[in-house]
Amino acid sequence: MTTFTALTTVDGKEAAYALSEAMERMDPEPLGVGVFELEDGSGLWEIGGYFTEKPDLAALMLLSVAFGAGEFAISEVPETDWVAKVKRELQPVVAGQFFVYGSHDADKVPTDCEPLLIEAAMAFGTGHHGTTLGCLRALDRLAGQGYVGQNVADIGCGTAVLAMAAARIWPNPVIASDIDEVAVDVARANAAANNLTDRMICVEAAGFDHPTLHDAAPFDLIFANILKGPLIELAPDVAAHAASGGYVILSGLLVEQAEDVTAAYVANGLTLAHREDIGEWSTLTLQK
Repeated sequence: MTTFTALTTVDGKEAAYALSEAMERMDPEPLGVGVFELEDGSGLWEIGGYFTEKPDLAALMLLSVAFGAGEFAISEVPETDWVAKVKRELQPVVAGQFFVYGSHDADKVPTDCEPLLIEAAMAFGTGHHGTTLGCLRALDRLAGQGYVGQNVADIGCGTAVLAMAAARIWPNPVIASDIDEVAVDVARANAAANNLTDRMICVEAAGFDHPTLHDAAPFDLIFANILKGPLIELAPDVAAHAASGGYVILSGLLVEQAEDVTAAYVANGLTLAHREDIGEWSTLTLQK
């Protein structure tokens, strides 16, 4: 099936979400609309619509004028078997003791590792990205120092690969949460595929806004692999839900954003224990 994309940018979150809601009412209506803050400090937000038939160009032009957005860039996306493509390109990832792989590489799993299966259809958050890889390395580093997490939370878990890694090496169940219902379903499916269903609790929540997270706090290890803006906003809540002496592993931030995020957490009573930069991405390990 051929699809079309329509992309533009606008200044500010409020305008971005208002424009996205207006796009959802178009005819033909989009298959979906995404809103993302550009991580370049510009304050711009990108709005993308995905259509199964060519979108109404005049309607898009009117929307861009009405909301003060840039001109829409329209592209035709050729039909692609994305799962087959990912299987061809997605190679296993080694992060210390952890071996992240797809089922198509099951015959490559070493005997002396902690295996984490992520299916190709659920490929976001597999460990190939510098943020997830950095978090896995940070976890492996703590474990190598003899640290044992007794109470662990993965906030904004995505595929829950970080929660699964902690559940694989430590005895107590890990809480994995995400604001996206689909991500929570993916987390549960991945937990089942890795025989970790009884070691993980998956909940839908914005930040720590869930009774399960409230009741389980304080945590001696918190993962948050999201974006700079939400990480800074979450700093007071992360600090409030972290145990004294506990660790916080953060990523989803660019190297040039690391100092701002670090400062937000230091201001809330944490200290920087370790930082690792992988390419353009940074991972922070802090301690309360």
